[in-house]
Parts: sequence; C-alpha cells; structure tokens
Amino acid sequence: MHPLLAEFLGTALLILLGNGVVANVVLHKTKGNSSGWIVITTGWALAVFVGVVLATPYSGAHLNPAVTIALAVAGKFAWAAVPGFIAAQMVGAMAGSFLVWLNYKDHLDETPDAGLQRAVFCTTPAIRKIGRNMICEITGTFVLLFTIFYFTNAEMGPDKTPVGLGSLGALPVALLVWSIGLSLGGTTGYAINPARDLGPRIMHALLPIKGKQDNDWSYAWVPVIGPVIGGVLAAALYLCIK
Repeated sequence: MHPLLAEFLGTALLILLGNGVVANVVLHKTKGNSSGWIVITTGWALAVFVGVVLATPYSGAHLNPAVTIALAVAGKFAWAAVPGFIAAQMVGAMAGSFLVWLNYKDHLDETPDAGLQRAVFCTTPAIRKIGRNMICEITGTFVLLFTIFYFTNAEMGPDKTPVGLGSLGALPVALLVWSIGLSLGGTTGYAINPARDLGPRIMHALLPIKGKQDNDWSYAWVPVIGPVIGGVLAAALYLCIK
C-alpha cells in the first residue's frame, strides 16, 4: 500500500471510530446515550489502535500532522514528504467524519442541542480561556510526542520515509492516548491532532444537519496551532537530551 493511502485510510478509520463514539454518547436516542467520558476516552484509544494497526506497515502511522511535523523536526522524517502526509491526513479526517454523519444522521437530526451536534465533529473547551486552552493542547500533544520518541524505533528508508515503526506497536499508542484523554482531556477535549479537529469541523460546515449552529471558527485555530507547538517542543527537548 502507498504510504499516502495508508495515512488516508488510517486517519479515516481513526475519525470514524473516534468521532463515532462521541456521537454514540452525546446524541439523542442512541444505544450509548449519556454513557460518559470513560466510554469516549476508551473509544478514542481503540480508534487509535485500529488506525495504527492498519497504517504502521506502510506509512509509520502518523495519522496526525503534529506527529509528522515533530518527526521531521527531530530528523526522523523527510521534510519533502510532510505536505503530502498532512494532506492525506486531512482528507482522511474529512472522509471519516462524513461516514460518522452518514451513520448518525437521524440521531443528529433528533438532537436539538446544536452544541452537541458540533461536538460529534470537533472540540470545544469546557471553559473558554484561549490562553489556557492553548496550554492544554500544547501539554497533551507534548506528552504524546515526547513519549512516542522514547518507545519508537523507526526504521527509515533512504529518503527518511518510515517503512515501519519497529518497536512502536498499536497497543502502546492506544494506551498513551487513553491516558492523555483520562488525565488531560477534560479541559479542551484533547484534540492533540490538527487534522482530527479541522477536517471534521470543515465537514460540519458543509454537511446538511438539521438545526446546526456556527462552526466556532474563532476557536478552531487553537486545536491546530496548539498541537503543532506541543509536537515541536517535544522534538526539541528530545534532541537536547537524547
């Protein structure tokens, strides 16, 4: 499988299952309605597991622009390949959120709270303080990337494109994301992935959803810039102390 196709499919599955569990918990008349944060964080961890299992042998399973950029900063990934990977991740995230809409459209239409509808697609802070929200996204992504650097033994091709992630398995990544969600996710919803938030937010704007509200573009830059900063800081510290 081509690495870009792997990134597309892995990210699409990540979002289908990750945003799918959010839909199951927050939308009206679902079987999982109101089942809570533990279900959401567990569902997201398992979504990561599935996406990483699929993509690892072919692309290294970045599935996240912050991961791609951080690996490039650390010299573990070719800068020339970064734009293609990010594009594949963004399109994959949009495709995954489209499939969530396709499966949960009736429940979206049955949910009068437009904020809950939007939550199926993208994140919103529990308390809106942009500076603090940014810190939370930076912190969560820093933990993600800094840990990944230490349990990754990436095998590189001649162009520094990963052909496999060696000791990095799907289960450790899933447990790491589960831990971040349980411990740090309560403030902003732990986007920790620009594609995960921006791609579905765009789809929320485009799709026909009964009674939907605005897309909160004034906040949308936080879960894009925050994770990138967190990833770059993790790469910088890794380079300083390795």
